Formats: sequence, structure tokens, C-alpha cells
Amino acid sequence: MLSTEESLRLTVAALMTRTGERQAVVAGALGLSQAQVSRKQSGAAHWSLEDVDGLAAHYGISVLDLLAGPTHAVGVLHGAVPSLQPGVPVVPSVRLVPACLPDGPPAGTPVRAPVGAPAAAEEEASSVVPRLPVGPCVLCGQPAADEVDGFPQHLSAEECAQAAAAPAGAARSAAVAPSAADVPPAPPATVSAAAAPAPALAAPAASVPAGASRSAAVVPPAAPAAAPADAAPALAAPVAAPAAAASALAPAPAPAAPVGAACSAAVVPPAAPAEAAPAPAATAPATAAPVAPVAASAPAASAPAPAPASAAPASAAPASAAPASAAPAPAVRRKGTAGYASGSVMEQITDRVYDVLAEQGGDLAAAEAALIKMAIPDVMALMKSSRVGGRYEHSEFPPTAEILRKKSQKGADEIWEGRPKWRNPEIFKAAKTGERFEVTALDMNAAYLSALKCWLPIGQLREDTSGVHDPKKAGVHLITPAGWDHTDLPNPLGNRVEPGELWVTESTLRQLLDCARQGLAEAPVIHRSLVSGATEALLEKMRRALAEVRRNALAEGDELTVTYVKAMYSKFVSTIGESSANREIRRPDWMHIIRSKAFANLWMKAHKARTAGLQVVQVSGTDELHLTGDWREVFTEGRDLAQVKVKDTYVLGGRK
Repeated sequence: MLSTEESLRLTVAALMTRTGERQAVVAGALGLSQAQVSRKQSGAAHWSLEDVDGLAAHYGISVLDLLAGPTHAVGVLHGAVPSLQPGVPVVPSVRLVPACLPDGPPAGTPVRAPVGAPAAAEEEASSVVPRLPVGPCVLCGQPAADEVDGFPQHLSAEECAQAAAAPAGAARSAAVAPSAADVPPAPPATVSAAAAPAPALAAPAASVPAGASRSAAVVPPAAPAAAPADAAPALAAPVAAPAAAASALAPAPAPAAPVGAACSAAVVPPAAPAEAAPAPAATAPATAAPVAPVAASAPAASAPAPAPASAAPASAAPASAAPASAAPAPAVRRKGTAGYASGSVMEQITDRVYDVLAEQGGDLAAAEAALIKMAIPDVMALMKSSRVGGRYEHSEFPPTAEILRKKSQKGADEIWEGRPKWRNPEIFKAAKTGERFEVTALDMNAAYLSALKCWLPIGQLREDTSGVHDPKKAGVHLITPAGWDHTDLPNPLGNRVEPGELWVTESTLRQLLDCARQGLAEAPVIHRSLVSGATEALLEKMRRALAEVRRNALAEGDELTVTYVKAMYSKFVSTIGESSANREIRRPDWMHIIRSKAFANLWMKAHKARTAGLQVVQVSGTDELHLTGDWREVFTEGRDLAQVKVKDTYVLGGRK
């Protein structure tokens, strides 16, 4: 007997296989990372009750159906078995209709009426195609060896799970087609002049060999459109439709698929709600454009649904498909992609920009001022959203150590961040003698945003006097640094000239230890530490969302969103210490660690340039690096996080 959690893992794997989704898509729907979903599916971590609610909502089924096993869950998703929770309408997130059979969906495939259709239409849709008593397994497509509750499946759940987890390129056995005598005749279709049959959902393949794997066309449920009262809802084309209607509605057949190749899946975006009464339905099949096939391995939920007018190539759409006078399209909210960052967290950023711009009537200047004003509460809400499902619960107001307290209102505490302010003495000395240097000042993009990926303490800082650095902990450290005798490279401690002990952050200490491992200096002596258990991924989800939104905005020329993102991460760093502007957190240790991480990143850029043979002329501030030589062989020019941009070019020396 399988446990409840083992059955849930099999159910999630089956639903992902049947919908063509990957773990990244499911992770984005649940607000998790792909690695967290992988750990839960492998058994290294547990699915929580909150995750179960999210999975049920994502697939449009009830929690009881999700926990009833993979066979029942997939059956409810297809509409082939009733839900265990009566009275709750099942609205699947995707509907699967095999597109690789030349005669359309096979007998037994449920045909669902659009969401919001009358009950009579639902009853008519469920009776269009009769269900066969025998068929292929709904989980993996293999010929079924038995039936459970009238639904075909394998003899054992383990065997079915192994077949469902087979590689995407592996050929699966074709379903055994029943004879024509076994198929009960379908009732004749009754189509009125006001409601003609809808076009076919997907382009059928011409011929598929017996060994070819079958893929499913992912058809999102269409949005209800305003229509006359006597017009019946548009249903998927039934198998037993009249020959004349089938030939008029079905698009051109696709070329034959080779043996072992998967059939392409047709992705049909949901139709936008119509604001006016539609044209007569009799003209719809003649003007409908065929849907372009896409790769079957692409997850349907990861790509935003395009507008209906752009669903097919321009060359394939007839001229009559476009309306005579099209109004300009309204502003569209950008949806987050689940590949690099959580889509829900990204949408929290883009939706705010969209709403504020709408409130300001499209005035960019007013919208920018409003967004900057609300950047602090917005970024704190973003951080809380990004921590949903996280492994650690961080402290927001731990007791502040004495060394982290400001000595006066405008004073500073005892932490040395290592802010660089350095000039190459040899180059400036040579420039005074008349030697000429062509210098390029490079600017590092979004330095504080990149610095959010650093080791941060989770809880209250505790004293440690062992003198040994624990890589699993982070905080601040009292050290005695070693000497630095490299005149062509800045000191990682910045412009500090006072000898003796000093308090440094976790980022600075790790940088000094890296220099010791590279043979650039001796390791520092650690006298005392205030540390706590730490993680490098505490702000990673928020950082990825901000970086991805920034990247998309730059690609689209949306400077308003770029400015808003910059205000969010810069104000986050500057106000999480002892600031009256941020009442939701007080972590001065985080502030110092993030700032010193930005300085450490700048030093590593200088070290990389020097290793590549360039001369470092000057390093200053948070993001300014001056070099001589062909810097494009070392860095890539651009505005992305991993790129640099030119701030200035000048000539140093050349005169006696």
C-alpha cells in the first residue's frame, strides 16, 4: 500500500505528464523554486497542506480528487469521472484533445462546453461522444491491462508511474483501436443556422505510424463571449459530425510524422470576451485561421497567451479574418515567466506599475513619482511574498548588538564596509612624466541588486570566540587583517589606512579569505564574531524577480518600470537598518553585509581585469571601474546584471 504522500507524488507526476508541464511551471504556480518542487517529488522534502491546496487550484480540481490517486485525478481533469466533491464545478487549467489522430478526438474523449455555458449545453456536450469501456491508460498511454471504476489503467500504480516517467523521446505503444462494431453510433448533430459548429481545435496529422508517440493539444478553456440568446455555445467538433461539416471546418492536414517522433501540440489561446454581438456564425469557419503548431515539449502555462489576431502567422490568416476597423489595443499587463523567476512575484511588480499608470491617466512623470514614493512598502511586501514556502523563518527585529548601533543621529556604527576609493599610484606617476593613457570608465549595472545574493544571518547574532570561520554562519567579525603589498590592485578593505583591529562584515571576511586562498595575502586573524545560522538564498527569489522584470523592461524600452525596480532594491538596502522610513524590519547587519558585498563584487571585477592583462587605473564608489586596454575582451557591454556600460572615456597624461 502506498502512503498518502507517495500517492500524491504519483498524482503530481501523472498530471504534469498529461498536461505537458515541467517542474518550473508547477513551482511558479505554487510560489516555489524548481529545486523545491524537485525535492518534494523525490521525497527529500514533504508536500505541505498549503502545497496541496495550491496544486488543486492549479489543476482546477478539488483537494479530495487530488488525494484520491493518479487515475482518479487525471480522470477528473479530463472530465471522464465525476468529482468526489459534488456541487463544485471542475474547471481544468488545461483540456487535452489528442491532435495526432486523423479523425479528430477518439471515442471516449469528453467534450466540455465553455465555462459559464448553460447546464443544458454541458449535458449535451457530455453526451456528444460515447465513452468506450476499454482504452489506453490515461497516465502513460500504454495499453491498459485492467479497469478500475470503469476507467482503464495498469495493474499496478508503480508500473504506471514508471511508464509515465519515461523520457519524452521514448516511443510508446499505440492505443488499440476498437472495431467499428464496438463503437455505438453517435447521435446526429443538431446545428441551427444561428449556431454553426465551431472550427476544429487542432490540425490533425495526416498519418502517424504505430510506434510514434502521441502528444496532446493543450486547449485552454475559452472565455465566454456575448452572443444572442438562441445561439448554442461552441463545442469541440465531435467524432461523428457530418462529413460536409467536418470537411468545411477542419484545417489543412499536417505532414506525416516520422516513426518515433512526437506529434506537435496545437496551442489555442483563450478567446477575448467580445464587447459586441458577433457576426453570423455561418461565416466563422470560412474566415478562421489555422493555429500554428508548436513543440509539444514546451509547457503551456509558461508562455503568455497572445492575442487572437496574432495566434496564426500573418501569411496564413485570410484578409477577411481582420475586422474592418480595429480599435487600438489597451495596455497589456506583462506576465512573469516561470523559468528564471516566480511568475506570481514578477506579476506583483508589473501589476503595480500598470495600476499606478492607469490611476495617473498615462502621465509617466506622475506615475514615476508615485511609484518611487511607494517603493519601500512595495519592496517589503515583495520580500514577504518571495519568502512564502521558504525553508527558514528569519527574524525581523532581533536585538541589536552595541557595535551595530549608531553613536549619534548622524554618526556611524563600528562596522567597516570596505568602500573602495583607490588610484593606481604607478599610472598616475607615469602620467605626470608625460606618458599617455587612454582610460575607459566603466559602470557596473544594478550593483546593489546583484549584491542581494550574499550570505545573510537568519536569526539573532550570537557571540563566537573560537577564531574559526564557519561557512554555514554569517554576521560581523572583529579581525586583524594581513598586509597588502600589491600596488596595481586595490586593497579589498578599501581606503582604510589605520592599522589594527576592525569590525568587518561577512562579505568582506569571505573576500579576504578568498584572497588568501589565491595567494594574494595572508589570511586575517579572527578575534571575535557575532554570527547566526545563514543562507545565501534568503533574498534570492526577490532578487531574481526584480532582475527578470528589469531585463524585460529594458528589452521593451520601459524606463518607468526600470526606475521603479531601481527604487525598490536601492531603498530596501538603505532602509533595513536603523531607518524611520521602514517600520517593518530592523536588520543593520543585513544592510552592512549587502553594501560590502557590492564593494566586494566591484573588487572582483578589478581583479578579473588585472588577471586578463588590463591595467586598473581607478576604483571608486559602488560601481565605478577605470581601465586601460581592450576591456571588451573581458566584459560584455550592455545593461544586464552581468554586463557593464561605458560611463566616460578620457586621456590621462600625454603632456610634460
